[in-house]
Amino acid sequence: MLLHSQSFSNTEIEPKQDSIKKKAFVKQLGNGFLPTKYFNFDLRYLIKFNQYEGLRTGIGGITNEALSETFRINGYTVYGFKDHRFKYSIGAGFRLAEETNTWLNASYTNDLQETGSTKFLTDTRFFQFFEPRLLNIDLFHKHVTKAVSIEHQLASKLLTETQFAVSNINPTYNYQYVFNNNALSEFHLSTVTLALQWSPFSHYDYAKNKLIETKEGYPKFTLQFTNSFKNLFNSNINFSKLDFRTIHKIPHKNDALSEITLVSGITSENAPLTHLYHAYPNNIRKETIMQRFSVAGLNSFETMFFNEFFSDKFTTFQLKHYIAPFKISKRFQPQLVLITRYAIGDIENPERHQNVTFNSLKKGYTESGFELNKLLFGFGLSFSYRYGAYHLPKTEDNIALKFTFNVTL
Repeated sequence: MLLHSQSFSNTEIEPKQDSIKKKAFVKQLGNGFLPTKYFNFDLRYLIKFNQYEGLRTGIGGITNEALSETFRINGYTVYGFKDHRFKYSIGAGFRLAEETNTWLNASYTNDLQETGSTKFLTDTRFFQFFEPRLLNIDLFHKHVTKAVSIEHQLASKLLTETQFAVSNINPTYNYQYVFNNNALSEFHLSTVTLALQWSPFSHYDYAKNKLIETKEGYPKFTLQFTNSFKNLFNSNINFSKLDFRTIHKIPHKNDALSEITLVSGITSENAPLTHLYHAYPNNIRKETIMQRFSVAGLNSFETMFFNEFFSDKFTTFQLKHYIAPFKISKRFQPQLVLITRYAIGDIENPERHQNVTFNSLKKGYTESGFELNKLLFGFGLSFSYRYGAYHLPKTEDNIALKFTFNVTL
């Protein structure tokens, strides 16, 4: 047997280590974190803007594995310069089992949430330098929420999270909901939520006793059920919600890609406006096309006006086809994206929602358009046109012209 020895100089090792550290830093930054030795600052809280708070700025973050691999603390505090109010959250997590990535979490949050929005508990972290829809949202409700949850990798391709939460909800707008012949303006909710995320076509491997997704596969499916119990911890209303989402990506030759997103939800008849569905609008009510010029979202209806529709049952479908980038030069490679969106929904007993006016989606809402992305420093342009049953009398009111922003780290 022959033994071979090989030595490496420091000049050979250090560049490799520096390269690994740089890649790890860029990955963290791409996920919205600025890493330090024991604490990762969360870039989502640095600066935002919406119609209710105006400028919203603050700081937040989470402890990292260098401090502890079995315990974590997370939180944030922000201030709105228009509503002159601090919002904050503090939470902690304990890892119960390493192999199944099982965590027990607890949190206390005093903040705002957009009325009609739904958050899936199992969503992986998604970070944008711009969150386009936030700029124009004006319908929020305040909430103080105490929550306990368990994250658990039930199987290699099945992630679950179960949460029990007690919330006090107070709309920031003039609204009352008629429930059992009583007009409620504040809602006290005790909810249990079960969320499942199934990725049957992804590939996973264990690395250092952790399950890591090594190859992302599609379609992916997310299912979430929420139930509010009346009279539990002073809850004054009961209802249930069932939400579903699937995302499918189909790669084509020459770097083209088709992406399909289907989202659906249904609530029981007792849900207040805060927990209905708004179908992701992203258009502001101003007179001319250029006055409505803003930032296009990723999955929002660009021609649908904010607060125009609310539903207690709805389905949205989006098809995006990414044409291969135009390789004009090494640095200038704009990309054309063709887009079609459709939404349908309905609502039972709209008269129970007092002091607000909105339409139904029962006739089906359609818009189509395109994006031309990465024209200059990540900026591009978006054009959408509204047609079909909810086409408006004035042609210009059916058009949305906006800019896009795409940056890849």
